[in-house]
Amino acid sequence: MATENTQIYHERQRLQFCLLHSLNNLFQQKDAFTRASLNEIAEKLVLDDPSKVSWTPLSVLFKPHYNAITGNYDINVLMVALEGKGKSVTWHDRRNGSSLINLDDDTLMGIVLNVTVIKYGGLWKSRHWITLKRIDGVWYNLDSDLIAPETFKDDEEVRKFLDCIINHGGEVLLVMNDTQ
Repeated sequence: MATENTQIYHERQRLQFCLLHSLNNLFQQKDAFTRASLNEIAEKLVLDDPSKVSWTPLSVLFKPHYNAITGNYDINVLMVALEGKGKSVTWHDRRNGSSLINLDDDTLMGIVLNVTVIKYGGLWKSRHWITLKRIDGVWYNLDSDLIAPETFKDDEEVRKFLDCIINHGGEVLLVMNDTQ
């Protein structure tokens, strides 16, 4: 059980680097991933793609898997980054709600969410990465848009939060530790 002395690492949002912040929050470590390491993964994904998109002047900024200035990395970067650290990712079937997620599974490292964000009166629509993680027996919302991590009082509150995310079109990804 978490105590007053439990240290929670929480990176705050900067530009559209929410995937970077989400991964560092998941690993509870500054620079577990860096902008350079995620950019390298994204560039390698382009090189490995058999159906490469032809170059245009906009290709300098808008890459297939990220934006070169603001970040905004896609799911492919997340998957490769986590696999590189020996983690596996399971996409939760939204038709089942959160009731089938085993929050007590010892191999569950954390949960990464991808949600729609609408700002400026509906003029701006994008996606945002959020990490939920159990630390010392307590679940935390480590959303980089929050000023500080938010504590869930119990598993039921986590499930209600996940069901709300699912019902609003969010994606739920279970990050599992390698059991080997």
